[in-house]
Amino acid sequence: MSIVPKKRSVKRPKKVPTHRLFIDGKWVASHSGQTFEGVNPATLEVIGRFQQGDKQDARAAIDAAEKAFPVWSGYPAPRRGEVLLKLAELLRKEKEQLARIVTTEMGKPISEGRGDVQEAIDITEYMAGEGRRLFGHTTPSELRDKFCMTVRRPFGVCTLITPWNFPTAIPAWKLMPALICGNSVVFKPSSDTPLCATRMVELCEKAGVPAGVVNMVTGPGGEVGEELIKSIKTRVVSFTGHRSTGKRILELAAPNLKRVGLEMGSKNAIIVMDDADLNLAVDGIIWGGYGTTGQRCTAASRVIVHKAVKEKLIRALLMRIKKLRLGQGLSASTDVGPLVNEPAIQKVHGYTQIGLKQGAKLLCGGKPAKTAGPGFFYEPTLFTNVAPDMRIAQEEIFGPTVSIIEGKNLRELIDICNGVEYGLVNAVYTSSMKAAFNVIEKVDTGLTYINSSTIGSEVHLPFGGSKQSGNTREAGIEGIHEFSETKTVYFDYSGRLQKAQIEAAELKKQEQKRKGQKRKGKK
Repeated sequence: MSIVPKKRSVKRPKKVPTHRLFIDGKWVASHSGQTFEGVNPATLEVIGRFQQGDKQDARAAIDAAEKAFPVWSGYPAPRRGEVLLKLAELLRKEKEQLARIVTTEMGKPISEGRGDVQEAIDITEYMAGEGRRLFGHTTPSELRDKFCMTVRRPFGVCTLITPWNFPTAIPAWKLMPALICGNSVVFKPSSDTPLCATRMVELCEKAGVPAGVVNMVTGPGGEVGEELIKSIKTRVVSFTGHRSTGKRILELAAPNLKRVGLEMGSKNAIIVMDDADLNLAVDGIIWGGYGTTGQRCTAASRVIVHKAVKEKLIRALLMRIKKLRLGQGLSASTDVGPLVNEPAIQKVHGYTQIGLKQGAKLLCGGKPAKTAGPGFFYEPTLFTNVAPDMRIAQEEIFGPTVSIIEGKNLRELIDICNGVEYGLVNAVYTSSMKAAFNVIEKVDTGLTYINSSTIGSEVHLPFGGSKQSGNTREAGIEGIHEFSETKTVYFDYSGRLQKAQIEAAELKKQEQKRKGQKRKGKK
């Protein structure tokens, strides 16, 4: 097979809105004077023009955030929570409109667009509640007349760099914990989805977030992003995206010893045991492998199946895949939308060629979809006879491609699952509690699902992976930990200088002496 995806041309309406940067509470044009176009990946229609931010814009945003930090961190945390709660209400009110923007800008079906926005609502509400907590700890001192505790303190200016595949949810995952902890932020969204970011910032402004606390600069990562990362004024960098970019961020942040949180690539697997409910497993594989056109960090691109049920599973999968309907995400009948852009379709098709060259058997798909529309559509693709060391079984494709890998027992299935560089999420379908707990214990991932797909993380629980998938946990209480640091506080009300370890040792010695004298007196 040597089909080469045809390069597509965009459509430009007569009137295209132009959007601006948000710096210090004002919507402003970029210093560069240049713009770039946002394109609907299903129709190839230009939906907006956006500012091509540069270093000067990034510096202005950082300065604004630095100036606003004392104001926002000075708000009592419950008051910050009230602002976030108002923002959650605005997100809920605008949910349908925002969902349509998500679908128009990045292509996912409208039902998933609604889920994207709902996740933003959920994390905003959750973090609003943290304004009444932000818990520290109290603990006994080793000395008399001394009290010990910890409190949580904000860092200062945070850099947030977000991807395009969850253009409302992931910005919210970063913005809300950063804000509730009292930080100010500079937000750089993906250039594939700047409209969703613009709408989010508009709602932050409407909710009453003070000027300069949230700043947004659109533009190239190589210029805007690097300036935000390198600046000595930014204390935290939170990034979700490609592994190579994450490693570059670590290099740029290292000289200033910044806090860096990275959520990066994946090569997730669904394990299917011989005692699994195969209908349920098929549901999970379809959702995990082809939901969002495979463009999720939690997508299941590997199905590691017990050899006893492999053929039965494949037959059931093929029946379901052939029923999937490709098309524009705004249509209620669409199951699978387009890929996000031209490079994505080239990459996915390149991996199809690699799989065939290395000996995998193509069961369906494997080419651009010509009948779905003018956009970046690719047929849901299924390979079998995939060896664990093949590139399609090792490397992140980020498209609608699933590989079937066979194993003969649970131990081998687990070994195959662990045999990649990544460790974000895995799932197992089994009726055996023993098998389930073996997978929980022995598979090296940040999340494990039992009898459920690899997709479905909830905002009140931590999210993140091991190995090359990242170095952080987001959401839940870990979101608070990502954007605040622990300060330890000692109150000494003894009225004299106490020398902790020295006096503690002396107190212990005196206590032992008294006990010895009591024992001696009893004799």
